[in-house]
Amino acid sequence: MELEVRPDPSEVGRARRWARSRLAGSGIRADESLAETLVLLVSELVTNAVVHTGRSAVLRLVLPAAVAEEAKGTVVRLEVDDASERAPVPRCPGGEATGGRGLALVDGLADRWGWSREGTGKRIWCELDRTPGGAPPACGRGDGAVPYEGLAFEAV
Repeated sequence: MELEVRPDPSEVGRARRWARSRLAGSGIRADESLAETLVLLVSELVTNAVVHTGRSAVLRLVLPAAVAEEAKGTVVRLEVDDASERAPVPRCPGGEATGGRGLALVDGLADRWGWSREGTGKRIWCELDRTPGGAPPACGRGDGAVPYEGLAFEAV
């Protein structure tokens, strides 16, 4: 399932509401920590796409079909396609900075993340593992981060 997002920062709220509404048929409860993490990741990736490109983006969610309570070992995937060819570059903003932490949040909250070139743009994706008991995902470096042409963390 996918949602086209216009190049307007107000679209981020619409993307969050859309993602929440899609959870209903997946067996993921709105009060489950996975749901809150997913909505935060939607917010960060859609914000990056519309703010840094100034163009439309496509948000895609791959959710499990309704899952039995005992079968929680499933994966939720979030993808955002944008029209920019620029590689995503995680930054290390100073303590007073009001932005620049989006990819660091993705890195800390997602179980895996990365990006790939898609046509004339790129796709940034992340995955969350739904663990038994609805436990939050483990924090740490996502193993899917792919630097492009030697670009790594950018000091600001």
